[in-house]
Amino acid sequence: MEAMSLGGQEHLVETTYGPVCVAVCGDPDKPALITYPDVALNYMFSFQGLLFCPEASSLLLHNFCIYHISPIGHELGAPVIGVDAPLLSADDLADQIVEVLNYFGLGAVMCMGVTAGAYILTLFAMKYRQRVLGLILISPLCQAPSWSEWLCNKVMSNLLYYYGMCGVVTELLLKRYFSKEVRGNAQVPESDIVQECRRLLSERQSTNVWRYLEAINGRVDLSEGLRKLQCRTLIFIGENSAYHSEAVHMTTKLDRRYGALVEVQGSGSLVTEEQPQAMVIPMEYFLMGYGLYRPAQSVSPRSPLSPTRISPELLSPENMGLKLKPIKTRLAL
Repeated sequence: MEAMSLGGQEHLVETTYGPVCVAVCGDPDKPALITYPDVALNYMFSFQGLLFCPEASSLLLHNFCIYHISPIGHELGAPVIGVDAPLLSADDLADQIVEVLNYFGLGAVMCMGVTAGAYILTLFAMKYRQRVLGLILISPLCQAPSWSEWLCNKVMSNLLYYYGMCGVVTELLLKRYFSKEVRGNAQVPESDIVQECRRLLSERQSTNVWRYLEAINGRVDLSEGLRKLQCRTLIFIGENSAYHSEAVHMTTKLDRRYGALVEVQGSGSLVTEEQPQAMVIPMEYFLMGYGLYRPAQSVSPRSPLSPTRISPELLSPENMGLKLKPIKTRLAL
């Protein structure tokens, strides 16, 4: 896949909550897919594994124009956000997405988010239902932080604020993203993707990361509102993710007609980087419900998922939305 397919053209969109960087990849006349990354990451890392997987890139770029939204100050080369700038809440970040969609003239969109980004997009879908066609969530959050998570985030937050992106913060973030298998140990070196992530984190503006972490650590429980979420939702969770129980909880709260869970073996939270090929076939089934498909000349790979790891409802034509009409996301002028 060409690097341009991931890099795209970057736009700095002025919003009520400050300027936000959006990288646009693909044909703007196609339906829109927006992405949102986890804490301290941007689209270049959160989704490059998925989009460098030929089967996934042909599926997504054949059907969508992708709008990668970076949290404020998370784009490459971002300046430090001034100390006087107000701290944004998760609600503010969700409201900011509407302004981004309006800037590009987009109506209803497909959404894909990782962990904290999945929470922001779920909140966005709950607040602006008419703007969301479907959700693809990777290791999502939906409840308020547990005491252990809140405390861990507070430790990271204080270290970021006073000491920057120090070694302790880096290790805690890598543990958040990846399974221990790829993080390595005394006998096994850490994998290339972990090394690359470590390099990326060393270049982050620590106070900008602190702001996003503070927003997500102050999140509220969305559980009770999930049942009213009418858009179809596909959830991926790594079996070794620290948020495994969170994803299972979220699935039980969704309307069973609209939600499906896929557990990915041998992966941490960042399935898009560790096991992107495991996402292809479930996404194909999911997107078929919207009249979307992968080009015929591309042969489907074998999925590394065992059949027992795919929720039975995932393969139900009703659950995959096969009666839905093909999607259009451009607003009528």
